[in-house]
Amino acid sequence: MHQQMSFVLPKIDRKATQEAVEAQLEKYRLFKYLSFEEREANVTASTEERFHGPTNVTSDQTGDIAIYNVEQRKMREDFCNRVERAVARLPKLERFLIEKRYMSVEAEYTSDYKVYCFEFQPPVSAVTYGKIRTKAFYRLALNLNIAVIENV
Repeated sequence: MHQQMSFVLPKIDRKATQEAVEAQLEKYRLFKYLSFEEREANVTASTEERFHGPTNVTSDQTGDIAIYNVEQRKMREDFCNRVERAVARLPKLERFLIEKRYMSVEAEYTSDYKVYCFEFQPPVSAVTYGKIRTKAFYRLALNLNIAVIENV
């Protein structure tokens, strides 16, 4: 006889998980479509007198700013790539829905109704759209490691 292994998948809090996925997709749009404003060094001398002793700390404002600019740009790029890879692993219909509804430049002005009536060819019903979106969010939450586990 061989023994069958069984385990129970943790129950996911659907509402909290949906909010987490939507927040990640909104962050994706911000990082992807808003230009990153690089910090610049302040080279204007201050006219204020400063009364303090030596701190023995050397400051390289330009170097710190250059590092910040590079790190921020890299962090944004890595984040966008991670989300895009997670979406690319979704089944075709789920990927299409997420890209059209949540990842486009126009996402904030696109309604679910517009996507299921006009983007899907042939159009799908609201119920079918809801099922596709639920599955897509579930998979994305697991792929991005942001699923919210329900407290039992």
